[in-house]
Amino acid sequence: MSTKVAVIYYSATGSVHALAQAVADGAASAGSEVRLRRVAELAPDSAIDQNPPWRRHADATASIAEASVDDLAWADAFAFGTPTRFGAPAAQLKHFLDQTSELWRKGGLADKPVTAFTSAFNRHGGNEATILSLANVFYHWGALIVPPGFTDPTVYAAGGNPYGTSAVTGPTGDGTDTAALEAARYQGRRLARIATRLLAGTHVTAGNAPATEAGTTLQTA
Repeated sequence: MSTKVAVIYYSATGSVHALAQAVADGAASAGSEVRLRRVAELAPDSAIDQNPPWRRHADATASIAEASVDDLAWADAFAFGTPTRFGAPAAQLKHFLDQTSELWRKGGLADKPVTAFTSAFNRHGGNEATILSLANVFYHWGALIVPPGFTDPTVYAAGGNPYGTSAVTGPTGDGTDTAALEAARYQGRRLARIATRLLAGTHVTAGNAPATEAGTTLQTA
């Protein structure tokens, strides 16, 4: 049985889109079924039209399906991508996350592996803060955060961010740095492999008492 991975992202000019595609490719290479989804754009056309790279990217990716909460219910694991906005996720991704309350209340987000990736213009432009900000959402979900950590040479080659892949776009703004894309592929593979290992283990229903050795009773303080 293959695992199902949802890669959900927001990208204005293409940097995070490139990372999202790399994460999806990595998960697929590990045998997972993958859904690549972009969240809905909130900015008006008048604002997008004033930024030619933004308009070009919006037109080029219009065929990619928009993310829905159903994609989260379908998935065994999630990967979320966003550009950094003052050290926090973009409003478009946050708007999507704010729609997950009902699924969260039903326990549909708990115990699922999740990871995050981002990009910024400068190396110290808020990449780590953005990923850590997203982690606050994952804590509330009860999801299992899967960072890349320092577990592969690709992490070091891409700048050494153990929280998640973070591209530094600089003046080009294309987000296609080879090292960052390779790190994103590794992050997708790692997420898929961990999700597969979890699914292969014993499924524990929320609310069940934890197992103990030899049937002994678990004591709590």
